Amino acid sequence: MPSAGIVPRRAVQLAALFAMMVAFTAQLLGALLPVIPLFIAASVVNLGLDLVLQHKQPGLLAVLGRIRFDVTVRQLLRDMLILVGLLHIDGINPLEEQAPLTITLLLFYGTHFVCQAVAVLVRRTRSLPFVTRNIDASALRLTDAPPRILSRQTGRRLLRFSVPTTTGMMLTAITTDAFWGGIGLAVSLALSAGGTLYLGTWLLPKKRVANEKQALEWLDNWLTEYRPTVGMYFSGGSSSAYQANMWLSTLADLDGNPIIVLRERFMVQKIEATDVPIVCIPKVANLMRLEHSTLKVLLHPANSGKTSQILRIPSIKHAFTNHGESDKLSSCNPYAKAYDEVWVAGPAARDRYQLADIGVEDKDVIEVGRPQLAPIQPYTGAPAGRLTTVLYAPTWEGWDGNPGNTSVILAGENIVRELLADENVRLLYKPHPMTGSVDPRAGAANTRIQAMITEANVRRSGARPGPEAAAELARCTEELNALTTSAFRKSADELERMRLQGTPEEGRAAAVAAAVTAWEAAYWNSFPEWEHRIITTARPGIFSCFNEADVLISDVSSVVSDYLTSEKPYAVANTSGMTEDDFRVNFPTVRAATILTPEAAEVAGLLDAVRNPEKDTLAAERAELKEHLLGPSDPPSSVRFNQAALALCTKADERRIRMENRLSGIPGQRSQEDVDTSETAEKQDNGASDATAAV
Repeated sequence: MPSAGIVPRRAVQLAALFAMMVAFTAQLLGALLPVIPLFIAASVVNLGLDLVLQHKQPGLLAVLGRIRFDVTVRQLLRDMLILVGLLHIDGINPLEEQAPLTITLLLFYGTHFVCQAVAVLVRRTRSLPFVTRNIDASALRLTDAPPRILSRQTGRRLLRFSVPTTTGMMLTAITTDAFWGGIGLAVSLALSAGGTLYLGTWLLPKKRVANEKQALEWLDNWLTEYRPTVGMYFSGGSSSAYQANMWLSTLADLDGNPIIVLRERFMVQKIEATDVPIVCIPKVANLMRLEHSTLKVLLHPANSGKTSQILRIPSIKHAFTNHGESDKLSSCNPYAKAYDEVWVAGPAARDRYQLADIGVEDKDVIEVGRPQLAPIQPYTGAPAGRLTTVLYAPTWEGWDGNPGNTSVILAGENIVRELLADENVRLLYKPHPMTGSVDPRAGAANTRIQAMITEANVRRSGARPGPEAAAELARCTEELNALTTSAFRKSADELERMRLQGTPEEGRAAAVAAAVTAWEAAYWNSFPEWEHRIITTARPGIFSCFNEADVLISDVSSVVSDYLTSEKPYAVANTSGMTEDDFRVNFPTVRAATILTPEAAEVAGLLDAVRNPEKDTLAAERAELKEHLLGPSDPPSSVRFNQAALALCTKADERRIRMENRLSGIPGQRSQEDVDTSETAEKQDNGASDATAAV
């Protein structure tokens, strides 16, 4: 069943289309009969409706474009109907008065099409084969972008420039004096011709940026000068940027010169604030330039169709880091065997890969921990105040339709109902951002859960923070936005953003980290401690919610593994249909959890154990499971991760030396990897010989 928000939106779209058709029909009738009031009203409403829809419903107008009823056709039809209407109005001489109007109107459309052609040329000259961020690219002669209405907003330009024409023609219809129509057409023609000439200045040498050849030469020179050693490669959709963002701080702390390599142009602005240089290279042919750079290792937080393209470069070693670990099959994708190494948090993931039997050899699995978990605070005992803060963070429904993926559909409302029934509970509800994207039932349940929480807040009351708390949050938000976002003009294109997002100021990363910490503190202080919270925005992040919570309720997901670093109590909903014993066997991350059935009857016992640590029988098991999932605390994960990166860089160096020696004809000293490979091959050959002899 479609969600409640979809039906009204579709109704509005259908109503808008119907209104436009009515306006065209009324304009035609008013022109032919003629009925001047109807003609004028329909002409004005028709143009005004199109202008509004260009801003409010561009997707709807795109549908009209697919049936060849685009904005140019619509406006041309409107203007033709106006000319037809003027022909039927007494007092207007078709030959002496309307003919000049028609000729001027044709000139206006001529300049419109010329402007479109110039806009295409300008956009082509302002499209480099790559996009950068955090890099000084001034040598590419980057300039400000032309106004959007001239270079990219074809429909809006035509409609806005047609307003004087329609206004003048309507005055002519009222007064029967062609002078007003001529004035309106002259203004429209001047706007269109002047805009075309102004846009054309971006084709002059003074405003032209570097061409493709010059740009690629600059990229080669920058790679030679910067000498990147380790990087992160990422490709994905607009909603997947979080998979890369979680590794930014870890990448920045690695020894060497880090770099971020992207494939989609839009993703450059999706990456959060970082000082690491970003290079987006959409074309495979240009991507191969990395083979001749000093880049040794690329980390991959996700698989994508474009991952295979970068794996073609043999001089770079590739490590799959994933964007989270859980007991789900997606954490053991067979694609992982395409990488040189698979980096996991701890022994549990190593065991998972071996049990999955997907071709990933045990020697290629490297335990590095989860360095980004450092901000999570450890368990300090029972809740200090009257309230117990519960974080309910269910995952989404996934692609495979497995009912055990998310608890939202079968158990979510029951869990929330049980929590809200306890007056000493403060609930933080943070659903996965993709909830409902595949299964509408999940989206509907999510909506109902939020309504339940909102209603529960209405029934609660108590002291609220003073206005100074809200003022502090506003101040921190402004400070954080100033550090993490760039102020762009509406007309700014990717080249203008490249110029504005050049080399970051020294110390910006530390300033951003401090600003985030201050913002999170201000956020939590700005709300009363008794108020339930629904958190659907990127901030506060999940780790901040971990630190605020006394207990977590979630599903089988990486959220559970990450939360375990705190060793706080947690519960996992079992909506898989398995028995509790089978559930614990199949999903090791729930071994130290309280298991909730879809009815959520176990919530009361969970809260009792949280409030009375002497009843918490799973504390020791959580500590043991933490090490099994995330690895030892000593050495710290950040150290182990850096060591793994340096070791893989060494392997890349060894391979390059071997290849250089082979090409030069000089036998090089074999590395230990070569020795191991040779010995393995020799054993296999001996085994085959023995088998042959036995036969």
